[in-house]
Amino acid sequence: MSGTVRSQVTATGAGKPFRPPAVPLVTHDSYFSVWSPADRLTDAGTTHWTGKTHPLRSLLRVDGQAYRVMGTEPAALPALPQIEVRVLPTRTLYRFGNSQVVLALTFLTPALPSDLEALARPVTYLDWEVGSADSQPHSVQVYFECGAELAVNLPQQKVVWERPAVAGLKTLKLCSKDQRILAKKGDDLRIDWGCLYLAATEDQHPRMAIARGPEARKLFAENGGLPSRDDASCPRAVRDDAPVLAVSFDFGRVGQQAASRRLMLAYDDLYSIKYFRSRLRPYWRRGAAEATDLLQAAARDYPALAQRCRKFDEDLMADLTRVGGEHYALLCALAYRQTFAGNKIAADAKGMPLLFPKENFSNGCISTVDVLFPQAPFFAHLQPCADQGHAGADPRLRLVTAMALWLRAA
Repeated sequence: MSGTVRSQVTATGAGKPFRPPAVPLVTHDSYFSVWSPADRLTDAGTTHWTGKTHPLRSLLRVDGQAYRVMGTEPAALPALPQIEVRVLPTRTLYRFGNSQVVLALTFLTPALPSDLEALARPVTYLDWEVGSADSQPHSVQVYFECGAELAVNLPQQKVVWERPAVAGLKTLKLCSKDQRILAKKGDDLRIDWGCLYLAATEDQHPRMAIARGPEARKLFAENGGLPSRDDASCPRAVRDDAPVLAVSFDFGRVGQQAASRRLMLAYDDLYSIKYFRSRLRPYWRRGAAEATDLLQAAARDYPALAQRCRKFDEDLMADLTRVGGEHYALLCALAYRQTFAGNKIAADAKGMPLLFPKENFSNGCISTVDVLFPQAPFFAHLQPCADQGHAGADPRLRLVTAMALWLRAA
């Protein structure tokens, strides 16, 4: 799906380097789609699949020294050395480290073919796990921000923001001011309706702010803090002082026993497509579900989903490696992520799922044969809807066969 993004990524496994066109970070549909177009996560800003800026940034403070771990800003800060990046079917794993600490940063998108509910949720989990590299305890804080560009088509569009009350979570919300729902069609477009959410469970004691990006990053780098008040200049254009949703976590003193913090990045598009003159809801919204329900369910299900995704990735990669070797497995994992990132699951009038693949820079079309053909092995053999409740069904094994046939044909 990321046809216009060109990168020099080194995704390493146990063997030779593997360099996909771009590293998938947030991969849900053609709008909620963020990629890293660089060898290292600190070498370039993250982008939408069309190549336009969709900034995600992260900083790490160790004993008062700040480092970049995602993005190029602040440019004056050193980058924490990146050790490895791996792309798996449901996760992208980064590892960073220096003489003091080791950081594992995970992007988890629970694209489990046997769980349509989880597959359809537009929620990606980000997890930072930090441990000491020198057996000494270190003071550690983490910062993350997502830019308002994720909620608009063009940076001159205005956005609004608030802190919605969600039980058990601290949550930030940002939306385009003019909600032009399903008002445009075409190719080189980003979503400018619905709302972006950043949320973390209260028990992790996150600090949050809606602020000017440069100001929030400067404060964190200097003293680990965030602006004490949310930015009051609302609404305003995205290009004016770069509003961001920001969160920081204080790990305290971290030793050899690793400590972790996580958050959820979500997007509620309200309506997904106009189909035979009817607006269809995203599948997760059938039955009048709201964004609050989405976030609470995603937070509740995280422990089980994380375990299932890890098992799914391990099993599928092992099977793929047996079939075609390590590079074959890495290629299939990337194709798996790209396939699901190019589709949207909507609900019809009866609440049944409908899957719509988006064209990549070709007349703004949807569900065309030239897109369906390379995706067909995934869906014909996975059959995520049909397999639910069928004893003995193993969509993972059928996927291995499907991808082998697809790559041989290509």
